[in-house]
Amino acid sequence: MDYLSEGLIRAFVLLFSGDAETFSAVFTTLKASTMSMMASLVLGIPAGFLLGYFDFSGKRQIRAIVDTLLALPTVVVGLFVYALISRRGPFGDFGLLFTIPGIAIAQTILVLPIIISLTATAIEGLDRRLKITLLALGARGRQIAMTSLLEARYAVLIAAVTAYGRAISEVGVSMMIGGNIKWHSRTITTAIALETGKGEFAMGIALGIVLLSLAFAVNFILITLKRKS
Repeated sequence: MDYLSEGLIRAFVLLFSGDAETFSAVFTTLKASTMSMMASLVLGIPAGFLLGYFDFSGKRQIRAIVDTLLALPTVVVGLFVYALISRRGPFGDFGLLFTIPGIAIAQTILVLPIIISLTATAIEGLDRRLKITLLALGARGRQIAMTSLLEARYAVLIAAVTAYGRAISEVGVSMMIGGNIKWHSRTITTAIALETGKGEFAMGIALGIVLLSLAFAVNFILITLKRKS
């Protein structure tokens, strides 16, 4: 057990000394997850609103597909995106493989079903009288959409926080698309896996502490939003 205590002590030294390699993985994780969240919110909130607000043919089937994709394995997403952006893929000329934007694209695909599904559920849970009231007041199109989203804002924020929590903690996509390249595309999760395999427990523990801190922060925000909603 001595190696664990020594590793823990060295981990705090790395964190408080601002070790460049450690924080490089942290910043890469934050960059990729932030980019993926921005993209997934832009795409997912309108899609979730349409799925939750309107009744149309095939809605149940689409909803079933979206809900099934909530459990989408990260390695499957990684394999799919890798095939698309590798040199032999249709988007190979963009040079996205082994880059932060490449990781962000894969993470967007991974968390998009969460945004769509939870936003749709939030819209479906609104008081049915809201739509009637808005129509009676002459609201149309964008006004109805914005007012409905405003009423469901806490539930939509819960969807965003939930998706962000999955983005920062996944490892399969980051490993396959990012390539775990030091100083370039190495994230917290891939660095932990690599350093632990090398027997470098200090950095693994240090990054684990950072990841746990982020997870606790995300869960705290999630609990707060659930209370407000």
